[in-house]
Amino acid sequence: MLIVGILGVIIIYGGFLYLLFSGRSTAALPWFLLLSPWICVYFGLTHVQQVAVIQWFTHKFSFKKSTK
Repeated sequence: MLIVGILGVIIIYGGFLYLLFSGRSTAALPWFLLLSPWICVYFGLTHVQQVAVIQWFTHKFSFKKSTK
C-alpha cells in the first residue's frame, strides 16, 4: 500500500504540475484526486506511524494559543 501511494503521489502530482505549468486547465480535476494517494500512503504505514501522523495533524491544526 505504501509503494502504491508513493507511486500515486509521483504520477498524479506530476501530471497535475504538468497541466498547471503547460497552461492547460486543471478545473476538471476533482480535489479528491490529489488527496487519494495520500490515503494509500497513510494505510501503508505501521499502526505506530499512523498514530504519530494523527497526533501531528492534531497538534498542527489545533488553534489553541500557547502560554508562554
